[in-house]
Amino acid sequence: MRRVLAIMVLLLLVSWSAVAQEYRYEVGPTLGIAGYLGDVNRGNLFAHPGLAAGAMGRYVANSRWAFKAGLTYARISGSTHDSNTRWPGGLGVDFKSNLYDLSATAEFNFFHFGAGPRYKNYKRLSPYMVLGLGAVLSSTGSGNTGLSLTLPMGVGVKYKLKERMNVSFEFTMRKDFGDKLDNVSDPYGIKHSFAKNTDWHALALFTLTYEFSKRCTKCHYVE
Repeated sequence: MRRVLAIMVLLLLVSWSAVAQEYRYEVGPTLGIAGYLGDVNRGNLFAHPGLAAGAMGRYVANSRWAFKAGLTYARISGSTHDSNTRWPGGLGVDFKSNLYDLSATAEFNFFHFGAGPRYKNYKRLSPYMVLGLGAVLSSTGSGNTGLSLTLPMGVGVKYKLKERMNVSFEFTMRKDFGDKLDNVSDPYGIKHSFAKNTDWHALALFTLTYEFSKRCTKCHYVE
């Protein structure tokens, strides 16, 4: 009888420890800075940093892969007067632009990210890579707007604060397949295709997310 009770208690403990604390989705705000490289600024990416803020949602496929959609407002600016850039005729440009950045990216975690049963080898801290597709709407005022496709790519690191709370920092460069971010196109009179334009923008963002929609409550794995 004692042996039966001991086995039942052991099975109960095993099943309790195997409860998976995993959730399908995350949502949260983002806040950070934006930078720009292009015709007006060819050197220091963050020579004129601007505010960046938005929101994101993430689908967690498993502890290695996640898929994210984000909408970010960013402010970028630049000036040829504080650089060595010289254009024909001595032309100089100062600009400010509002960006509305929409992106869909895939994330690959270097470690099994999460918190849960020991056998899953979860890590609360993990670096990750980012790659995806997106679009950006830019406005420099005076009715000058442009819409272009983007290619976001970058790296980040995420940390699990609590069971359902995560914080992350992510840096992405975004190749813009257009030439409207700074409202300047072909200042040297050399025509080029949309794929060879010089405009890039970057986002360095902190994100706080909350997880919801539990994937499962029981796991029948026995150690």
